[in-house]
Amino acid sequence: MSRSLLARLADRYDGPDLRVAPTSVLSLPVLRVEVLAGLTVALALVPEAVAFAFVAGVNPLVGLYAAFIVGLITALIGGRPGMISGATGALAVVMVSLVAVHGVEYLFATVVLMGLLQIFAGVMRWGKFIRLVPHPVMLGFVNGLAIVIFLAQLTQFRTPDGAWLPAGDILLMLGLIAVTMAVIWGLPKVTNLIPAPLAGIGVTAALVIGLGLSTPTVGDMASIAGGLPAFHIPMVPLNYETLTIILPYALILAAIGLIESLLTLNLVGEITGQRGGASQECIAQGAANTVTGFFGGMGGCAMIGQSMINVKSGGRTRISGISAALFLLAFILVAAPLIERIPLAALVGVMFMVVIGTFAWNSIKILTRVPRIDAVVIILVTIVTVLTDLAIAVVVGVIVSALAYAWENARRIRASTYETPEGARVYQVNGPLFFGSATGFVELFDPEADPSVVIVDFAESRVADQSALQAIEAVAAKYEAAGKRIELRHLSRDCHRLLTKAGHLMVDSDDDPDYAIAANYGVRTGILEGGH
Repeated sequence: MSRSLLARLADRYDGPDLRVAPTSVLSLPVLRVEVLAGLTVALALVPEAVAFAFVAGVNPLVGLYAAFIVGLITALIGGRPGMISGATGALAVVMVSLVAVHGVEYLFATVVLMGLLQIFAGVMRWGKFIRLVPHPVMLGFVNGLAIVIFLAQLTQFRTPDGAWLPAGDILLMLGLIAVTMAVIWGLPKVTNLIPAPLAGIGVTAALVIGLGLSTPTVGDMASIAGGLPAFHIPMVPLNYETLTIILPYALILAAIGLIESLLTLNLVGEITGQRGGASQECIAQGAANTVTGFFGGMGGCAMIGQSMINVKSGGRTRISGISAALFLLAFILVAAPLIERIPLAALVGVMFMVVIGTFAWNSIKILTRVPRIDAVVIILVTIVTVLTDLAIAVVVGVIVSALAYAWENARRIRASTYETPEGARVYQVNGPLFFGSATGFVELFDPEADPSVVIVDFAESRVADQSALQAIEAVAAKYEAAGKRIELRHLSRDCHRLLTKAGHLMVDSDDDPDYAIAANYGVRTGILEGGH
């Protein structure tokens, strides 16, 4: 696994080398690719935004306005060119209970507060913590995401009341989906003049319209015609009670939105060869949601499926994201009758190709070759992603990975012993000493059987936290109670200062290590105090 999952993922995309940095001067061919990529994304955004609006229990235009505003602002000032943002299902499932109980105005107020919280996270530079997401979690994340995208497309095979379409209609849709996927797969082998997903949509739409085939279209979901979004202050009481209602939802939405956006940022960054931008992306997402809440939108975050469509279509600069947002607005204002005639099968075919390109198929092969805990994390994150949402799955994966790491390091604590010519016993401690290994460290010693002088050498160990310091003091106390002398060697200056009970036992030497400890001891009382 010398190469990362995301680097290998980039290899599965046809077309130009997307990992080359974008040119500083946009030529007409590059501009054409960017604009066409934006058009492709905009077409794919329409049914997604409408569907997520239905999930949240709001008017379809609320979802479309969110896709336009969030997509435009994040394309302009986001942390990663090539990313696409808009209304997402991960946020919609949280919003539905708020809308059902309190109404859509409270949703708009929540979206504004959500945006302010995300801006605060960006200013505090909390986006950097996305680096703590381990590689197995990313594998499970992209696999779960691919499954979620696939399952979401199955709703297109149902009627508005939830019943399956007639068998003949389903077979026709499957045939049109196959045509779309075939065009997307085969066109790059012939030419890159037109983004393959856009060509697939065009060919399938032409077949349906030209042959007069009866199959579900975008217009069957809802009308997308509307006007410009208007400035609108959420009509909610500005009091403490309102804050208690919207704050819990805003915190959850802000966290989910940032986690999904930052993971998308990493994914697109690996494919396009770009780095950084996490805090900038947090600020961009926050600004976008704050504005959206004041213009009647349901809020949103980065959309990994649409971002992959954009990247696959050749979009590598901000122009593709801006074009997608502007095309979406044009659809709402003037082109609704035309867009509503596009068969859903064409858009489902595009998303199915995204599923194939997103799923880390190699992860199935490596499950038996990676450490068992990594395999468990991959499967766990995949399952939790499908059953709950992406943000919860990532948090669960990080927690399990962190606990597994702590347990593995806790097992590494050990000590070798030998006797000095003077009759003292030396314990050479090896391995990190922290909260997980503190108990094992104490059990290494035998105060009753040891001689009158005992030396504990920490040259091959490192004291990490308060639990470690407490463990050292506990060992020292046992030897003192037994009337024996203990010397502690090769501890950092922090340990010299913080080990108050055993301070007189410290042996100072020129080769003592120098590192900080996450601890704070009360100097006068010798009692452990919380701190950092």
